[in-house]
Amino acid sequence: MSHATRRRMATFAIAVACTAVAACGSTETAAQPAPAAPSTRITTAYDLPGDGVYPEGIAADPRTGDTYVGSFATGAVYRATPGAKKAEIFLPAGADGRKTANGLKVDQAGRLWVTDSTAGVAVYDIATRALIARFDVPGPAPRFVNDLAITPDGTAYLTDTTRSVVYRVTAAQVADAAANGGRADMTTQFDLSTVVAPHAPDVFTLNGIVADASGRYLLTVDMNVGELYRIALTPDAADPIRKVDLHGGNMIHGDGLELRDNTLWVVQNTDNTIARWTVTEDGAAATMDHRITDESLGLPTTLVRVNDQTLVVASQFDKGGPMGPGTPKPFTILSVDGS
Repeated sequence: MSHATRRRMATFAIAVACTAVAACGSTETAAQPAPAAPSTRITTAYDLPGDGVYPEGIAADPRTGDTYVGSFATGAVYRATPGAKKAEIFLPAGADGRKTANGLKVDQAGRLWVTDSTAGVAVYDIATRALIARFDVPGPAPRFVNDLAITPDGTAYLTDTTRSVVYRVTAAQVADAAANGGRADMTTQFDLSTVVAPHAPDVFTLNGIVADASGRYLLTVDMNVGELYRIALTPDAADPIRKVDLHGGNMIHGDGLELRDNTLWVVQNTDNTIARWTVTEDGAAATMDHRITDESLGLPTTLVRVNDQTLVVASQFDKGGPMGPGTPKPFTILSVDGS
């Protein structure tokens, strides 16, 4: 592992550690008892090739059922076909200058979006693996482009975990960038820096983000204090950015999100937890249904639902990665029944 990679991962570890300390020191957001979870079975869905992978993001192609996994440590992207026991390398480490691979999504046009926390997001043609366009965050660091959601009209919204903002990239901007050299800057669409709870400058805030199926709103989690925010996408909304009313628990250390109809899955990374919530039709409130906590989840960072199967990324960040010393087991994607 290169010195630059170790430095980047150490920076990530410091920021997450500060987030954990801030969350643990808050009496208002202390963990609450959750409803009992049903019987749970955690198995290996498929292996990831290589050492030092430290996976972070996952996405599914609804057309084929293929899943794509990104490496936070190297920027490599892996692909697994349905039923495969081992993923293959889809995009090699460092491809197109990418240093990390955090959030991933496949859009309706058959394109794979891959965020690089240090820079921005790249868009690939899945059929050819060719880079279509790349969008960078302008200005100096700090920045940490983390996760993304794509609405039905093809617009991508991306969280910046250090700046507490949400960027936007439209389908038209992708086409324009592709026709004009392949690169462009991202712009901020929503600024939540004055909305999220007060925090030290090096504490991580916004992390996972999802869009409802109709494109009416986004949901994004503040991992620092466990709050969820709804961002309205409809014109002239009375409350465009509001805190979601949470009942039965909180979302401290919330990482990846998955939203299907009115069911929201929340991965809480250092807690080794997956929580399932029911969200109201307007996205203004959510009630926890149940929570699964198990050390074998391996510090999960996100999940994706594929044909009623829950696939979970076991990052092992705390096993010789950005969040602790030690030796990791072989890197895998897990299947979690009962979630």
